[in-house]
Amino acid sequence: MSPAAYPTDWNAMSLPALFDALCRADAEDAVTRALREDLGDAGDITSAACFGPNDRGRAKIVSRADGVLAGIRVAEIVAARAGLSLRVHVEDGARVGRGTPIATVEGPLLALLSHERTMLNFLTLLSGNATLAAQFIDAVRGTRAAISDTRKTTPGLRTLQKYATRCGGATLHRIGLFDAALFKDNHLGAFGGDSLAARAREAAIRARSAAPLAFVECEVDTLAQLDEILSLEQGILDMVLLDNMDPGTLGEAVRRRDTRAPWIKLEASGGVRLDTVRRIAASGVDRISVGALTHSASALDLGLDLMIDHASDHASDHTTDRTTDRTTDGAPR
Repeated sequence: MSPAAYPTDWNAMSLPALFDALCRADAEDAVTRALREDLGDAGDITSAACFGPNDRGRAKIVSRADGVLAGIRVAEIVAARAGLSLRVHVEDGARVGRGTPIATVEGPLLALLSHERTMLNFLTLLSGNATLAAQFIDAVRGTRAAISDTRKTTPGLRTLQKYATRCGGATLHRIGLFDAALFKDNHLGAFGGDSLAARAREAAIRARSAAPLAFVECEVDTLAQLDEILSLEQGILDMVLLDNMDPGTLGEAVRRRDTRAPWIKLEASGGVRLDTVRRIAASGVDRISVGALTHSASALDLGLDLMIDHASDHASDHTTDRTTDRTTDGAPR
């Protein structure tokens, strides 16, 4: 998809529509790369030494902890590549508890074992992003503030991690440098003009003329800079990023915005943690951007419980279900 084709509001889309429009092509590519790095040219030597082509099995993907699920659509792509059947029990965006069955996978045992780690890697990573997003959402519930992600994502997994934060209830910020403009001090400090407001105005007009944009935003570090930006006429900027301001200063920024330019949305950034986000939200800002959603989330503990149907047992019309011993996340390392 070309940058110009990006819609301006990903946040209005349902999760299935968002995945198809934003993530599916990237997910297909990410799965290709993940399988190549794990299987190489020789494939799963360990499993091939243990099982034949007629050995089949079933496995359940199970949550080992409380969290929010994200990545089941990616797991479906992995299963399809392996020729496995995957039956989904819980959809992306759902809250899960310890012991919740997520999905059942069935098919050739060699294919199942050689693809389980890739499935779980995507699921645990993305569910971790979704779970942390949900924790921040819970922390600011009852305030006006939306929790937003950032561009601080794992290289190559940008759209998947942003989709995951939406699964947790977060608001998507810009997808990349191409679909919105955010002028920071490094931009405007080197940009010609007599005042911050003049520089921001000219840069915003240039940006809007270059491409369809989701929004145009400018960063400020002080209330004096904010006063300059609030002097701009409506239609120049959509948002102002308040960088590293304490809650008291943020509250004053909100008061000045409400008085002088109520059409501007205010976004707080910097020093945002689960133990500080409630105080930041109480200032009245509209958005709080949190880089930790994608760069510091812990993987959600999901495991895979394997049940083997031996080919020889099929011959006698007898099925043996056996749950194997696993590592802490339920699968071989």
